[in-house]
Amino acid sequence: MVGFILRRIAVSILVLLAASFIMYVLAANSGDPLQDLRDSSAANRDQLIAARVAALDLNVPVPLRYFLWLGGAAGCLVPFTGACNLGLTVSNAAVLDILPTAIGSTLQLVTASFVLAIVLGIVVGVVSALRQYSGFDFGITLLSFFLFSLPSFLVAVLLKEFMALGFNSFLESATSIPIWLIALLAVVTAVIWQAMIGGEVRRRVIVAAVAGLATVALLVYFNVTDWFRNPGLGPVGLLLLIAGIVVITTALIAGLQNRRALIVAALNGAIAYACYFALQGLFDISTFNTIIILGIFAVAVGLISGYVLGAPDRGMAARIGALVAFLSGALVVLDRYMQSWPQYVNNPRINGRPIATVGANTPGFTGDMWISGIDTFTHLLLPTVSLLLISFAGYTRYARAGMLEVMNQDYIRTARAKGLPERTVILRHGLRNMLIPIVTLIATDIGALLGGAVITERVFAISGMGALFVTSIQRVDVNPVMGYFLVIAITAIVFNFLADLAYATLDPRVRVVA
Repeated sequence: MVGFILRRIAVSILVLLAASFIMYVLAANSGDPLQDLRDSSAANRDQLIAARVAALDLNVPVPLRYFLWLGGAAGCLVPFTGACNLGLTVSNAAVLDILPTAIGSTLQLVTASFVLAIVLGIVVGVVSALRQYSGFDFGITLLSFFLFSLPSFLVAVLLKEFMALGFNSFLESATSIPIWLIALLAVVTAVIWQAMIGGEVRRRVIVAAVAGLATVALLVYFNVTDWFRNPGLGPVGLLLLIAGIVVITTALIAGLQNRRALIVAALNGAIAYACYFALQGLFDISTFNTIIILGIFAVAVGLISGYVLGAPDRGMAARIGALVAFLSGALVVLDRYMQSWPQYVNNPRINGRPIATVGANTPGFTGDMWISGIDTFTHLLLPTVSLLLISFAGYTRYARAGMLEVMNQDYIRTARAKGLPERTVILRHGLRNMLIPIVTLIATDIGALLGGAVITERVFAISGMGALFVTSIQRVDVNPVMGYFLVIAITAIVFNFLADLAYATLDPRVRVVA
């Protein structure tokens, strides 16, 4: 293992040096960084040109200038010494000052969409594979290809028009959900659920009826309580959702016949439900760090309770306890955010139209952690959904294809012949091996996503990594381009290395050797 790591580090350094040299030379020769000053009519133009030449070492040949930049960048390898220097921009700003801001904006934009695309893509792809050639499979295939073929700028514009402007107008109009829309959503939900569950006609009819009636009841409840203007889970809604998490988590990981696992899940769900009432006062004075500490504590309680009560399979019970504790705790925090929604919507800066179409936050808007969090959410909702829809399509197709290939393998037939439950065959034998190509895809997508969704950032006016790169290229500003390159290249190298290690975890036949 040590030899493998050292060899990968050595190769990665060589690749990074060669790629950075090529990138620097191409960026430096893409135009004239003094063009804006040469076209200027300012009286001190010559002095400005001389100052920029001196600041950016433009009088040094490009290959030698690269090594000057490399010397400053090498100082970043030694933290806390102040030797890290990625140079200046043409505006005389330090790259180290502007790069963290761009990275933070991009991380806010892509993190949620990336995680949701992976989770939803894998789940829908696996279900589609298990229901091969069914109506659900054909529908998901059609939807995936449709989303995959849509230009990102068109998705962004459509979301602005129908999701932002339409929802904002709905809130302002003080109207309820129309009856025809409730009926339509109930029919669509019934069709989707019966296609997902499958089985005999009688079973499909029952599933469709339950799904349709549940949808109607939920939407009518939203109308009666004016939920979209005063949202909240409430004690009853939270109890039902936590119970659903307990049952679904236990059923998927251990099976409902495993009483110890069910007890661990129910215990952690009950603790989270009790915390809903006990922590309301603390939430009023909480900061983000407080929520992080509470989350860590909840996961720790889940792990400990699973280990103590979960014999003989303590590891599985601990995983169930930690997952239930985390998800149930997240619902408690979500409800607290919902409680602050009316205060946010009625703020004069928002003026009753909460879903934003540009920017990463409302200028001049201030509030506590909950209000500020909602403001960030409403600004990042549209770009997140835009990126999610496109990425979801790709992960769905990969997951479906991978699951179909795995389910036809000999070891799957052997597992079924041994009498293992279908849940165990799918989750422990099929899903684990299907994830190997997905891990490769994730490792390659990380760098691209961190690089910034250039078009999405442009449409929604978000100043992230993509905007930094495009602006720097247009101005022939080499140092920010190289800062961008370093972040993307190092991220891609690190995650590809982690993917190699993940292969050994997912597939016992793979061994990481020197």
